[in-house]
Formats: sequence, C-alpha cells, structure tokens
Amino acid sequence: MTKAEIVENISSRTGLTKKEVAEAVDNFLGCIAKGLADGKHYEIRGFGTFKVKARKSRMARNPRTGEAVPVPDRKVPVFKVSRELKELVAQS
Repeated sequence: MTKAEIVENISSRTGLTKKEVAEAVDNFLGCIAKGLADGKHYEIRGFGTFKVKARKSRMARNPRTGEAVPVPDRKVPVFKVSRELKELVAQS
C-alpha cells in the first residue's frame, strides 16, 4: 500500500479531504523521521516501536575483488512490531 492509498483510505473513512489527510500523514511521518534523527524513540501501543540502533564498525568484503573493506560505525532506524499486531496478522 502506498502513501496515496493510505490517504485515500483514511479520507473515505473520515470524511476529511484528501489534502487534509495528506498533510496530517506527512506531518506524522516527518515528526517520526525528525525524532529518529535526533535519537528519540516512539512507541505506538498496539502497533510497534520506532527507534535508532547503533551498529558497530566491522570488516566486510568487496564481492568483486574479495578485498577487505572497513565499514564504519553507524546508526540505523529500526521498527519493532508489537505483539498485538503480530497476533492480528497471524490470524488473518
């Protein structure tokens, strides 16, 4: 499902215009993205948790040459699904 389909779905259920819903969805996603960039984590009960995880540096291999390549420390966004959502998906 794309963001446009989500906007369409919410708009048809709530009676709000697509423009209003699109703005709300954009603001929500922007808030999550900015917070993750600032190192915060967000928990949406019954849905899941967005947070940032630190990955240690490591040595990797270039698949073409087989040469060892260092990969530096980095932070990556992760999403952990809630138990309720896992159970809902498993039932369908």
